[in-house]
Amino acid sequence: MDTNQYLEIFLEESEEHIESLNENLLQLEKNPEDSHIVDEIFRSAHTLKGMAATMGFENMTKLTHKMEDVFQEIRSNSLKVSSNLMDVLFKCMDALSSMIGKISQSGNDSYDIDNLIKLLENGNSNEEIAVTNNSEESKAYASNEVNLYEKDIIEKAASQGYKTYSIEVVIDKNCVMKSARAFIVFNTLDNLGDIIDSKPSVEDIEDEKFDDRFTVHLISKHDKDFVKSKLTAISEIMEVNIEEILYSKEIKDNKNFEKAANINNDDQIKHSKTNKSVRVDIERLDNLMNLVSELIIIKTRLEGLESNEKNPDTIATIEYLERITTNLHDAVMKVRMVPVERVFNRFPRMVRDLSRELNKKITLNLFGQDTEVDRTVIDEIGDPLVHLIRNSIDHGIETPELRIRKGKVETGTINLKAYHEGNNVIIEVSDDGSGINFEKVKKKAYEKGMLSDEEANELSNEKLVKLLFEPGFSTSDKISDISGRGVGLDVVKNKIESLNGSIEVKTEKDRGTKFIIKLPLTLAIIQALLVMVGNEKYAFPLNSISEIVNKNKSEVHLVQGKEVVMYRGKVIPLIRLHNVLDVESNEDNDEFICVIIKKGDNLAACSVDELIGQQEIVIKPLGKYLSNVKVIAGATILGDGQVALIIDSNNLF
Repeated sequence: MDTNQYLEIFLEESEEHIESLNENLLQLEKNPEDSHIVDEIFRSAHTLKGMAATMGFENMTKLTHKMEDVFQEIRSNSLKVSSNLMDVLFKCMDALSSMIGKISQSGNDSYDIDNLIKLLENGNSNEEIAVTNNSEESKAYASNEVNLYEKDIIEKAASQGYKTYSIEVVIDKNCVMKSARAFIVFNTLDNLGDIIDSKPSVEDIEDEKFDDRFTVHLISKHDKDFVKSKLTAISEIMEVNIEEILYSKEIKDNKNFEKAANINNDDQIKHSKTNKSVRVDIERLDNLMNLVSELIIIKTRLEGLESNEKNPDTIATIEYLERITTNLHDAVMKVRMVPVERVFNRFPRMVRDLSRELNKKITLNLFGQDTEVDRTVIDEIGDPLVHLIRNSIDHGIETPELRIRKGKVETGTINLKAYHEGNNVIIEVSDDGSGINFEKVKKKAYEKGMLSDEEANELSNEKLVKLLFEPGFSTSDKISDISGRGVGLDVVKNKIESLNGSIEVKTEKDRGTKFIIKLPLTLAIIQALLVMVGNEKYAFPLNSISEIVNKNKSEVHLVQGKEVVMYRGKVIPLIRLHNVLDVESNEDNDEFICVIIKKGDNLAACSVDELIGQQEIVIKPLGKYLSNVKVIAGATILGDGQVALIIDSNNLF
């Protein structure tokens, strides 16, 4: 069987299962007695093993098979969860992630798993075995418990409109990979309902310890004919015999009902439905977005022609086109939007590992994981968040002993929050640690020659915070693997600003620090204010504008040789845009127009010659040869075919 055509799907689904395993292992570490979590982990490991076996990746198959054995022992109460065992399992997760990376790059899963296999076999050797039910009394009790499961599950399912089926599947005797074919059957049935039992056991089927047939018990809302049609559509399946189970006594020798017991409660019976999602390559979505962008440009051009056209039919047609274009744009944007959960899910495991490494107690709280952002933003925001969380762990959160001396609880807290604000998404990283040590910042800046004696004494805390974002600045006394590697917050700032976003910091001594990241929902199409500077048209992203005001020349003052104006009781810098852009200006009148731009809590006034108006624009990148032009974020094509440059407000401050 040629598996290359399935490789991309395998990689994507494997990453999802590994993410799920990491998340559930963290939950298991907190709740080692929760059998539902154990079942979820067993199911993910089982699926991952089947996928790897089908694709022919032996190392991944062996490792997940051994992990599955461990969880089967936990399920049967012959092994208990310990910190030693959890460490081994997390090492296995790292190995699986490495294998996925190697498969993606070179197509093979080469990895030395022998040591991990031994660790799994001996991971709990120094712990006492939890339960060994060998007595006849124990066996009798277990048998009664299984019968109770049978009766309760089927009757409970029936009361809610579910049906229980006994399905016999016969595989072609000439099938080369019977276990792989059985895996496809199990996958199909998983999408139709809940599998509660199989004969032979799942383990025997995977190991091909069966002839050419096996039986599965399924709880589903689908009718018998529909289930049968889905199974008979699978190649190399010769026969499917399906009967509805009406009474619990029809199930004999059931050894896998521990898993099914989890659906006893109403809220735990899942409404099964067929999978209606489709995986789409991001390049195809990019191409679709480009086509929508071109349509918006044409629409804008038609709107310009409309002013010269008095025909009511033409005007109505253009208005209808505008509605269709807007709806199409919104539809494409929704397809591109993905929840930040995809980024957030990697951090609980990271915080767990780093807190253990630094002997700190830390709780990570996640909020707003369902907040949606454009896929391009999601792909870029991960690394800055990693750096900020590492910073909080290393610099912010104190050791348990120090926290107790300060009158705090010994466990520190890091909050990672996402939410929408207008056309932006806000991501906050906050901790309840020691806050920024401004004296230490002053000292380090002075030692690096970044401050004079006079500046060190006069600089406000707000300006000292800005020093943290200077290239190479770090308050760490020694370089570590966690933070303080000589790569400071300037990397975070540059990445966020490259996404047309901004970052600000709020801190309080012994109360903690909060980093607030503001990002646009999309990087492709934005609302902008068009202005004239000299004879050229420029665009300001609307989310960077606070207000537009008129100023008189008499209101301009000099402070330390720099022009400033008063705005709502605050002194803010005046930026002569024609000087920055090196174009001729028409500022000969006493009055001039100021666009008040914002960057976090900071404001500035940009002088322009004329306002054109608000317009939806398509951002076109300048290309790598002009990537060093800091003041310009890109360009757009206007309705009349002219090109307008887009101002990068962040780099004007």
